[in-house]
Amino acid sequence: MTNNNNGKTEYWRWLEYRKSMPNMNWKDAKIVTAGVDVGSVGSKAVIMLDGEIYAWSVMRTGSNSSDSANKALGWAMEGTGLTLKDFQYIVGTGYGRVNVPMANRAITEIACHAKGANYIWGPTVRTVLDVGGQDVKAIRCDETGKVVSFLMNDKCAAGTGRGMEVIADLLQIPIEDVGKVSLSVTEEPEPVSSTCVVFAKSEAVGLLRKGWTKEKVLAAYLRAMATRMSELIEKVGCEKDFVITGGQSKNIGLVHRVENILGIKRLPVPNLDESGRDPASAGAIGAALFAKALYEKSQNVRG
Repeated sequence: MTNNNNGKTEYWRWLEYRKSMPNMNWKDAKIVTAGVDVGSVGSKAVIMLDGEIYAWSVMRTGSNSSDSANKALGWAMEGTGLTLKDFQYIVGTGYGRVNVPMANRAITEIACHAKGANYIWGPTVRTVLDVGGQDVKAIRCDETGKVVSFLMNDKCAAGTGRGMEVIADLLQIPIEDVGKVSLSVTEEPEPVSSTCVVFAKSEAVGLLRKGWTKEKVLAAYLRAMATRMSELIEKVGCEKDFVITGGQSKNIGLVHRVENILGIKRLPVPNLDESGRDPASAGAIGAALFAKALYEKSQNVRG
């Protein structure tokens, strides 16, 4: 939540962040790679040294995918002394993957999220729910992080990061707090019926006029989101271990409801500050891992 230039509070605006890991020096690495994930709402960049996370950034995607890619990677590189010439290989992924100007190759976000989840949580991961800015993906993968099957719901932004921004702004609840606030209801309401974010917004306004509290409306919206996501997971086949990636992986109200509907707990999120293993950046992590593998392959071919 921030205030814009006009002094108006923007409840939808989530926190942008970056970090580089202490006690790591890129000059000691044999292979420096990066993954740049330009999503419809957020852009993420992850820099790896010999396949281990060194620095990362998460920021809002602007109107231009190329600019967003440059800004995300530039911010991740900030203070490290790295220049683009120091990277052996860069992979672009996400909604704007074909417009990542510094990338040597583009790879789908489905493959990258599966690979990233495998890195974050380990080889036991079999089911990944990726909640993106404008779509939701249920992914099955093997012990190496390779995609076995997937299903995607991209018909509407309801139930995605963008949909959550709209509801947070409507209810005037900071987007970082919506999950916690939604769990404050004493009794779980029926889910809203709309699958479209435009109609969901209208439905929410109608419920407020009927006297529903903001907390109850939010709980009903998140219940609907969780129900549709759970249906997608059940169609692809939910198998342990189960994890959630994307920006909404931090929405505890959504996570709690998905777990309850499926009757399965997701694996806990690693300590971000200690490990750099950020579920919101799973796509960029996977892209950086693919970059390392592709570089090594190119060297073997030449050799």
